[in-house]
Amino acid sequence: MTIKQDDNEVQIKDRASELRLLFEVSQALNGSTSEISDHLDQALTLMAKYTGMMRGGFYMINPNGEIVMEASFGHNSTARKRARYKSGEGVIGRVTATGQAMVVPNVSQEPLFLNRTKTRDLKKEDIAFICVPIILDGHTIGAISADRLFGDGVHLEEDMRLLTVLATLIARAVGVRRDFSLRHEAMIEENRRLQAILNQNFKIGQMVGQSKALRNILEEVAQVAATNVTVLIRGESGTGKEMIAGLIHSNSLRAGQPFIKVNCAALPEGLVESELFGHERGAFTGAISGRKGRFEMAHGGTLFLDEVGDMSLATQAKLLRVIQEKEFERLGGGETIKVDVRLIAATNRNLEKMAEEGLFRMDLYYRLSVFPLSLPPLRKRVEDIMDLAENFAKKFSADQEKPILISSDAYRLLRVYQWPGNIRELENIIERAVVLCGPEGIIEARHLPVWLQGKEDEAKPKGLDDAVAHLEKTMITEALEATCGHVTQAAAILGLTERKMSLRMEKYNIDFRPYRAIK
Repeated sequence: MTIKQDDNEVQIKDRASELRLLFEVSQALNGSTSEISDHLDQALTLMAKYTGMMRGGFYMINPNGEIVMEASFGHNSTARKRARYKSGEGVIGRVTATGQAMVVPNVSQEPLFLNRTKTRDLKKEDIAFICVPIILDGHTIGAISADRLFGDGVHLEEDMRLLTVLATLIARAVGVRRDFSLRHEAMIEENRRLQAILNQNFKIGQMVGQSKALRNILEEVAQVAATNVTVLIRGESGTGKEMIAGLIHSNSLRAGQPFIKVNCAALPEGLVESELFGHERGAFTGAISGRKGRFEMAHGGTLFLDEVGDMSLATQAKLLRVIQEKEFERLGGGETIKVDVRLIAATNRNLEKMAEEGLFRMDLYYRLSVFPLSLPPLRKRVEDIMDLAENFAKKFSADQEKPILISSDAYRLLRVYQWPGNIRELENIIERAVVLCGPEGIIEARHLPVWLQGKEDEAKPKGLDDAVAHLEKTMITEALEATCGHVTQAAAILGLTERKMSLRMEKYNIDFRPYRAIK
């Protein structure tokens, strides 16, 4: 009974030791998504600690089909370099070729054992060798091996079972890292593709600015342009919805085909259907001849429906049918006309709320909003204001002999204003300022609308913290103005390091470039 109890105790201890090994190896392998070889040396060291293994090796099949040692225990770097096998060559090559484990009780008596590492003295040591395949998704990707001193207390079958479990853990870890690597590479490739598209097609001065908000929109445009899906562009008036629609069309496979625009809000209710679908002669009073609608004009190309939220429910129903069936009839006609049109819609209205109130068809909303794009208002693109203002100044000064410059005072006013009319409002203000600035060619604060000049006063401090922040911001802007926008010199004036100066400029959203406009 005592012997049996001792045997049970030994088995329990062995089982506990095995579980600790598997747990620690699992922890080592799954600690991160870095290369698997970075963690295999640690896993093999743990195996030696718990099992008494003399030497161990982890082998992988490289892209050339050669089997190489990626990690080891008990082998130096020179030995690792020598451990290279072809498929079917030696015990390692046989295991990886067949996917079957091998147990060699004594390597000195096994012709297949090649001892490539030359770390064993086959004449002096009786060594057992175990090698099991590492199998991932039904394919052998490598092998794991262990050396044991051959003796009565060594149970090779148990060692092979344990090694097989470890090989399964390793295969899973390799699979996780391969999946991560594939996703990571795909993401990098997609980013490269999008960047290439942006560099090739969106560099032209159609969209001006370098803010993160604008870059995000352009990346989305690059993604959807090459497809044929319907796009719904959301955004306040003046944010550039029509320009974005034009970018989508010009970068699509339909670029050489018509790009037809319809402003639904600008058309009288009675003319919307005629504009969209056309009419036959005599369809209504004044229809003295037949006329093609915008859908027919856009055949093969893109139809842009601006302010689609202003469309009546009756017209919405007909539009839904065209989207679903890709066919319609002209007003007053019975012939069914089939069209191939890509649809881009835009609105500044809350279509979801309108649908809840029964003013917009929910089924049409879903059809239009396959790929929604939300354009940020100009107040959320403050860093783009300078680029936009300069672009408009250049545009409106084209007929003058010298370029138009914008003073730092004028820039400050442009930056603190909230721009309810967005880019369109900025364009109008710059056009007016170009006229007012006269032959001097310098837009000053006084050339901007009076109501805009008052916005700087609204930004004055209203408490101690606000006053401190206002003073700090004022001192920074004055230092930048005194040094014509040179951040290092401005920091020296204020007694700040360049890093602290940069952090404060970021905190207060201060751009050094406007201060270089005029010296």
